[in-house]
This record gives sequence, structure tokens and C-alpha cells, in this order.
Amino acid sequence: MKEQSPVPAAGRPDVVTFGESMGLMMPTGPKGIEYTAQFEKSLAGAESNLAIGIARLGHSVGWFGQLGGDPLGRYILKQIRGEGVDVSRAVLAADAPTGLIIREVVSGKSSVYYYRRHSAASQMRPEQLDEAYIAQARILHMTGITAALSESCRETVREAIRIAKKHGVTVCFDPNLRLKLWTIEEARPVLLELASQADYFLPGLDELKLLYETDSFEEIVARLGELSAVSIVKGGDDETYVVEEGQVSAVPYFKAERVVDTVGAGDGFCAGFIVGVLKGYTHTEAVRLGNLIGSMVVQMEGDWEGLPTWAQVQAVLNKTAHVER
Repeated sequence: MKEQSPVPAAGRPDVVTFGESMGLMMPTGPKGIEYTAQFEKSLAGAESNLAIGIARLGHSVGWFGQLGGDPLGRYILKQIRGEGVDVSRAVLAADAPTGLIIREVVSGKSSVYYYRRHSAASQMRPEQLDEAYIAQARILHMTGITAALSESCRETVREAIRIAKKHGVTVCFDPNLRLKLWTIEEARPVLLELASQADYFLPGLDELKLLYETDSFEEIVARLGELSAVSIVKGGDDETYVVEEGQVSAVPYFKAERVVDTVGAGDGFCAGFIVGVLKGYTHTEAVRLGNLIGSMVVQMEGDWEGLPTWAQVQAVLNKTAHVER
């Protein structure tokens, strides 16, 4: 997020994404937020999760956003940079705080509480975008979370798409509907507008039921057929759907040996799918890779910690035996 300038050779990632990354606090024990005395610090954000996932899979990726010039903001920036993500266009704002999310699991149910109103990220503006940085990428990835933060953020997302279209950059959009940030009535027209401009649309089936106001899979497929995008529908009955040129293909999930934490699985899927596209896979093969990444993520606690490296993915695909000692 800087004034437009030539992009240095060192900062030319294949994938560019942007949005809000927040400080994440979680109770360290089984007690909920109300009763615990200790918290573990981490970071959370759909776009930074995806960026970390792509970097671990061996591809160049850049994340930018606006963080507060505070300890949480500096911590987040260092963590993302440390994962091999280019953060050269990120900004630490002196006059606004870094957003915060507190997450708990009580009686087997996960709940999140946001403290992001008036955060630095919510104050992003279109004129802060670096056109040259976006223009050199192969793929621009965004989520509907950024559009939910404020009107200026919505305009920033629209401008980023305009820049990508101008320069022939592929646009990938995950609606990532968050009803704690806006109502479905507020979200629907914005998310459908952004989907209409995407080259890849990556919604969940439950999200589509809300956006299209129907439970009919046939009607949902018909509505997706009106888009110019290839649609990748997550959350089916043990399968992900590829909707392309009126045809639907189902790609089975990879079975997870044990499910520890489902948070971040969707971001891992998107990272895997995008890497598959970068590698020249067919859409079905790219979805298969995304399904595998998602199944690996749910087997570790944390928003991004379970994202695998390419070597770990290859070990699963090749059924390589694990050597403990």
C-alpha cells in the first residue's frame, strides 16, 4: 500500500493478495475467554493465511494491507515476512490500531469475537494501491472480508479489480461471507457484483444458498452458469464441485486421519487450488490439490500453522513413510 512506483525485481510475486490481518488471542487451556487467565498470541487473516500457504508450497506471493503502527502490527508483519511472503507494499499506520480477534472453543463449538472497528485496515483507500505491483502478478486474489470492512475498503477492492483487468491479471475471488461483519442483505449485492468480475469464483455451498436465496443445487448451478468465471464450490457432500461452461465435475475430498481444528481449511484449499493453476494443472487437478491441502490443515490447531510445505504434500501423494527417529 504505497504510492505508485516501479516494482523492484525482488518484489515481483506471481500472486498478489491483500486484506486485513489481525492479532489473534486464544485461551491456552480448556476454559473459555470469560474464565481463562492465559492467552496464546498469533495472527489471523484469510488473505495472509492464503499467502503463507502459497509460499510454503514454493511459489512467490505478496501480501499487503494496512496494520497499526503498534506492537501487534509489527509482530504480524514480521511473522508474514518470516514465512517468505513479500510484504514490501504493506504499511504500518501511525494513527489507527491493528485489529484483534479472540477465539474460543466451548463445548465443542468455536466462537470468534472481533475488535476491528476503525482498525487501520478498515481505512484502506483506492489511491493507496500500487498499480505496477498488481499489474506484474499472474493472479490477484481477494476475499469478501475486505469489502465488508468499510465503504473505502469496498472501493479499494473494486479499484484493484479494475487494475487487474486493465493489465490482464487473473482475478480470483472468495466471498468468505462473515455475517458478524455485515448482514446478508448488505453483503449480497456487493459479493455478487464482485463475483461477476472474477475469473475464478471460490464460494462455499452454504454461502451460495444465502447469496442466491435457494437450497436447490440445480438452481445454484444455473446461476453460476451466468457468470464468466470458472466456479469452484467448496463444502459439498464429501466433494468439491467445478462448474465450468454449464458442466459440473465433482472432486472427492481427501479423508483426514483426525480433525483437530477446521479454521483455515478454506484458505488452505484456495492456496492449493491457486498453486495448481500456477503449475498448469487442469481445474479438476487443481481442486484435488486444494482438497488435499484442506485435509492437512484441519489436522493441526491454528489458522495457518498447519499449512504444509510442497515436500509434505509430495510425501502424502507418494505415500512416503514417516521416519520418526
